[in-house]
Parts: sequence; C-alpha cells; structure tokens
Amino acid sequence: MFQTMLGFARRHIILFGVAKFSVGVFVGFVLGIYFLPVLIAQDGLDQATLAELQSKVQRSGEFRRDLAGSDSFHWGEGRVMINDRRVWLDGKVSPGPDYRLYLTPQFVDDEAGFLAIKNSSRQIGPIRAFSNFSLMLPEDVDASRYPAILIWCEAFGEFITAAELK
Repeated sequence: MFQTMLGFARRHIILFGVAKFSVGVFVGFVLGIYFLPVLIAQDGLDQATLAELQSKVQRSGEFRRDLAGSDSFHWGEGRVMINDRRVWLDGKVSPGPDYRLYLTPQFVDDEAGFLAIKNSSRQIGPIRAFSNFSLMLPEDVDASRYPAILIWCEAFGEFITAAELK
C-alpha cells in the first residue's frame, strides 16, 4: 500500500511540475510580448524640440483616455499636432507592440468604427516611441484631407486612441 501511495505521489509531483513549467512559459511569453516594445522603444522628442515644432503646427487634436474603445491597457493622452510634413505628440500612449498611426476620413472612437473605415484610412507608419513620438508624413499624403488621426495595434487588432484634428 505504501508503494502504491508513493507511486501515486510521484506521478502527481511530476504532473504538478510540468503544469508549473507550462504556466511559467505562458506567463513569460505574455509578459515578453508586453515588455519587449517597452525595452526597445525609441526616445521621444525632447522639450526643446517640442517647443520648436510648436510654431509649425497647422492642426491639432487631443488624445483622451476616456474614449469608448480605450481601456486601461489601450489608451493615449496628450496633444497630437500635424503640419504638411510631420505628425507629433506631446503626451504618451500605453506601451504595446506594433502600433500604427493612421489618418482617417472621419473621427471614430472604437474598434468597430475604425474597421469600417480602415480601407479608406491612410497608414502613416509605425510608432516606435511611447511618449512624444514624431513621424514624417509620406510625400504623397495631403494631411489636410483627413479630419482625424488614430493609433491602432496591428498585431492584436486593438483600438488605442484617436483625435479630431482642428
């Protein structure tokens, strides 16, 4: 009887060890997906550059945390500004992988709204900094034709934030 109980305990200890290892690998993978972009993020614009660009603003908008599609893991806050050559943010966005900046033909504040207009939106490029980022506009983009701007996570199909440009 003792041998039977010992064999049962050994099997369950091994199974418990395998389960712990599997859970650890999964948790490590998920944390890696979240923290890798933070670790390799580029530095954003410094305050002197932001002040210099302030005189070149043609239109601007506000990223807010309280949009319908934003949540505690997907948000942006601050003033996004644009001119005929560049888009930049004086603020921050939640860290995450594969963020893309889009100019959109209308303001939307959630995932479903963006998916409905994604084909008519213009992707500007990847966001590599999570505070005070800056992107150059492609030569063929007329930013004045787009009344709104949006950040989207391509890897997970998640809405991050958006703003109307005025």
